[in-house]
Amino acid sequence: MSAPALRISNLHKSYGKAVALADLSLDIAAGEFFGLVGANGAGKTTLIKCALDFCDVQSGVIEIFGTPHRQTAARSRLGFLPERFMPPHYLNGRDFLRYLAELHRRPYDETRAGSMLAALELDGNALDKPVRTYSKGMTQKLGLAACLLSGKDMLILDEPTSGLDPKARALLKRELKAQHDAGRTVLMTTHALHDVGEMCSRMAVVHRGQLRFAGTPAEFTARHRSTDLEQAYLACIADD
Repeated sequence: MSAPALRISNLHKSYGKAVALADLSLDIAAGEFFGLVGANGAGKTTLIKCALDFCDVQSGVIEIFGTPHRQTAARSRLGFLPERFMPPHYLNGRDFLRYLAELHRRPYDETRAGSMLAALELDGNALDKPVRTYSKGMTQKLGLAACLLSGKDMLILDEPTSGLDPKARALLKRELKAQHDAGRTVLMTTHALHDVGEMCSRMAVVHRGQLRFAGTPAEFTARHRSTDLEQAYLACIADD
């Protein structure tokens, strides 16, 4: 039996006296499309930062494809897009994609890059422009393109639709489905519960640093006797 793409066991993370994650355990199987849901400040981004070893944890175990998360090799199979993506302002789009390809130890392919930009509806001419001239939507598309071109086994996307207009959101969802169909594991944080119901095989709700639910969207609505994910979410956090 293969190891989970991500295994988090009894994770505790605090900032001083503020508890960000409290004894949280979660498994994401290889090949899943997983949605991580929660309000701002619930702990979603902190969970990802812990998994990527961007911050220390007080206790708990994290494994990526069976490898302890503190080992550099654990991250060799990951592509990541942060919530606040800001490429180096002095690069143009092409230089940025070349740089990321080198970090991912893949050859830069202009044709593949152009196809990915077209799939996300980012004008290929943008590759010649400094990224400091990009709009928020263009910047987000560039980061998504770099992540999707990585060819990694698992894609971790923190609020990937941020800054995208409705058409760009639809195009991104189509591309993410294609990545999942190709066998990749996708983990995304999102506030858009409709996207979770449409795309995710499983989901989790994190609230005030605690795991409130993990399972399929259908199980989530059934548990809270709702036909609507938004109403089920409100019921899930109703003790506020």
